[in-house]
Amino acid sequence: MTKKLVAVTACAAGIAHTYMAAEAIEKAAKEKGWDVKVETNGAIGVENEITPQEIDDADLVIIASDIKIDPIRFTGKKLYTTDSNAAIDDAKALIEKADKEATVFGKKGSKVGKVQIGNNSEKTNIFTHIMSGISYMVPMVIAAGLILAIANVYAFQKDDLGRIVKWGFDLKTPMGMFMSNMFQVGQVGFKLMIPLFAGFVANSIADKPAIAPAMIGAYIVNDPDLLHTKSGGGFIGALVVALLVGYFVKYFKKIKWPKIIQPIVPIMIIPVVTTFLISVIVFYVIGQPLGSMMDGLYSWLTWITKTYTSAPFIIGAIIGAMMGFDLGGPVNKTALIFGTAVFTDTMTKFGVQGANFVPQTAAQAAISVAPLGVWLATLIFKNKFSHDEQVAASATLGMGLVGVTEGAIPFVAADPVRMIIANVIGSGVAGALAAGFGCKFYGGIGSPLGTFIGYIDQPVPFVTWIFSVSVGILVTAMIIGFTRSPKVTEAANEVQL
Repeated sequence: MTKKLVAVTACAAGIAHTYMAAEAIEKAAKEKGWDVKVETNGAIGVENEITPQEIDDADLVIIASDIKIDPIRFTGKKLYTTDSNAAIDDAKALIEKADKEATVFGKKGSKVGKVQIGNNSEKTNIFTHIMSGISYMVPMVIAAGLILAIANVYAFQKDDLGRIVKWGFDLKTPMGMFMSNMFQVGQVGFKLMIPLFAGFVANSIADKPAIAPAMIGAYIVNDPDLLHTKSGGGFIGALVVALLVGYFVKYFKKIKWPKIIQPIVPIMIIPVVTTFLISVIVFYVIGQPLGSMMDGLYSWLTWITKTYTSAPFIIGAIIGAMMGFDLGGPVNKTALIFGTAVFTDTMTKFGVQGANFVPQTAAQAAISVAPLGVWLATLIFKNKFSHDEQVAASATLGMGLVGVTEGAIPFVAADPVRMIIANVIGSGVAGALAAGFGCKFYGGIGSPLGTFIGYIDQPVPFVTWIFSVSVGILVTAMIIGFTRSPKVTEAANEVQL
């Protein structure tokens, strides 16, 4: 009788690892002759949802997740939990281990309810919570950024000779009024995105009761008028608020409340008490220092970028190199978060004319270099890659074109030192060129396609961005090809045989 497997995959960002883990489990299960269905909990939400009937029929349930997944629907089924990397690294071994070690969830004497699955104290870190918040914020960043950027084009007023003489919307014309309204829509998005980020970072730590206090606290810490400062606390201020709220609520929930008031604890007591406390902390402890610190940081960053010609190249190279270092890991995410923070904070504070685009532009230029570099290397140096590797490279092409840097992970695992060097150098080149040439990435896809699918202000329309990213890809491919060890190729061919 054919065994039936259902699985749930999820990662902190909800973009790459979620779907890579799902694909790996599906492939491994089919190779074993099992019936399989995998539900993904990605940035877009739940897809391919497992039905109650499919759960009833399943012989085994696997949850491969880096975030909280509610297991209550799997009560009474053999359940095995792990993280997404276990599925990506060796899904076949994972299924075999799960088949042997899975235990019945919810049996008598076991804990049932909203427990944390696939995410324990050893695996959870601040980056997990930050990326959870980022995943909710990204759609608003893209929507607000693109609308604001497109509207901004109509704000540049020209004279009869085509020279830009003024920035501002011509409110006397219907189009000018419409674009002015759209510009304000973009500004609203940028104002809301930071509280949204804070709310879902706190939610990742302590669930729904933490959302409202974190959003309110983050709004206050980013309002200079409320704080009586020149600048708000920005992205860093929102993160501090989110962490304070999240961990406070996490431990506050452990209090044993009388049964009579338990129903109102999550919707009234915890949100009210926490909101009051975080408001006091923001107003009287952290608000003004953070506001002053962020004002100084962004003013300095803008000054050094404008004052020194080489600054964008250097900053871009550093950010780009970080993006290529660990492909979705902490260093990569630090660069991505920093770029997003500088862009959103300076856009909110100074508007489109004063925003600092350098870090975000460099990060997005570099994000596709590693996977596309691998793909190009398999084309140029075919004799140095096995047939299976060349076939697998087609997947890196698809992931690279949509800006998923994790697509290169399988190749890095086979030859880490040489691959990391190639990825870091190529990504650094792409970041340096894009930032140095003065490209401004507002939103879209961080790959060569970004010049068509998104909005990027660049010196030579379409060409500058494609050139910058393509040079980085070529550099990565050449380094991979010239440095690849014959032993790695031999090992790949042996596995294929």
